[in-house]
Amino acid sequence: MTSAPPPYVPGHRLLAGRTAVVTAAAGAGIGGATAKRLLEEGASVVVSDAHARRLKESEAELAAEFGADRVTLLPCDVTDEAQVTALFDLAEERHGRLDIVVNNAGLGGTADLVDMPDEQWDKVLDVTLNGTFRCTRAALRRMKAAGGGGVIVNNASVIGWRAQKGQSHYAAAKAGVMALTRCAALEAAEYGVRVNAVSPSLAMHPHLVKVTTPELLEELTAREAFGRYAEPWEVANVIVFLASGYSSYMTGEILSVSSQHA
Repeated sequence: MTSAPPPYVPGHRLLAGRTAVVTAAAGAGIGGATAKRLLEEGASVVVSDAHARRLKESEAELAAEFGADRVTLLPCDVTDEAQVTALFDLAEERHGRLDIVVNNAGLGGTADLVDMPDEQWDKVLDVTLNGTFRCTRAALRRMKAAGGGGVIVNNASVIGWRAQKGQSHYAAAKAGVMALTRCAALEAAEYGVRVNAVSPSLAMHPHLVKVTTPELLEELTAREAFGRYAEPWEVANVIVFLASGYSSYMTGEILSVSSQHA
């Protein structure tokens, strides 16, 4: 069975007055869709990405639609602690508060373990897991000091639960993101901060098409219950739910945005 994507869900001002930081927010993927959804829900958003040109283009589009006063950009490589610090400093300086952080930065690829050099393993782990750690740490330090609570949403993957050939580095990183989420949630609960994660399977965007063969995309799509890939905004909707008051008693949870949670 193949179903068409549902109608786009309009915003309901769920996050009015809040400030959010979204990493890897340039382009047409989950990060870009999340930044737009947060703005539609009334938040001001600081968008970041390692790709400065694409980030500038995305920021211009969002500012034109939602107003330049609600959109701020800063290029950020999450493997660089100084850049991470600068990103979160900017959010507080520009908007006076930090309420929501979406850790979307991640790096994948396909390689059999026997052929994988240390450099490839290290790069995927550094961006995907260590980058999430650095941004989570930076956010928690500021949220704890401010004393006003907050929400962190990490982007995991169903690959963190199930096996797939050629994905040992990415799977290890995403499983690490899940474990980090659960442990950070217990610590952050002491000062009113919630930490959760989404776990998508297949959300289509241009970069995925470039790094994945048509045969694999067809195989992965066939596994989905709806017979189609997710639209990035469908994953962003779940992120908005986790960032909003509708999930006020949820922390340390990994929400599968797919039927493929095992």
